[in-house]
Amino acid sequence: MSDKIDDLFKNLDNQFDVEVPNFGHQQRFLDKLNNQQITVKVASTKSSYWKPLLAVAASIVLILTITFNLKPDTSDKDLASVSPELAETQTFFANTITFELNKLNTEKSPETEKLVNDALLRLGQLENEYKTLKLNLTESGEDQRVIYAMITNFQNRIDLLQSTLLQIEAIKTLKQNNYETTL
Repeated sequence: MSDKIDDLFKNLDNQFDVEVPNFGHQQRFLDKLNNQQITVKVASTKSSYWKPLLAVAASIVLILTITFNLKPDTSDKDLASVSPELAETQTFFANTITFELNKLNTEKSPETEKLVNDALLRLGQLENEYKTLKLNLTESGEDQRVIYAMITNFQNRIDLLQSTLLQIEAIKTLKQNNYETTL
């Protein structure tokens, strides 16, 4: 009998579905499941005295199951939800980015408008990447690689803002030098 089973598995080799589904597969499946309209026809039967008691018992069991099996909401999982140290890190990066962004907005002028707009566009792309990383963190169960990618994303945003500010400073210096030489 074991020979037949071994032969069966040899014949089915490389036919098993072992691929990992695409990112967001579970959410798309749940959305499709929730969007289905299910109709249930209830056959009329004689009512009996035990059905209301059964409904009450089922409700109590459902409430107890929900109460004791509640999982924390992980829809907005970010660095702050992993550890207190990472919460401090996230706060530091967020404050730094806000500070640099305010400096960038104050430096906006007709000469630097294109440079500032390009930086803001790239910053938006990095924000979208961060949102994707937050979803990955939720799905991966706090994988260290995702945490490092999130920190790198913060660093990239700060680097982008600082390099844009340096370029604006260079433009202002060049403009001032040109103005001085024309006088």
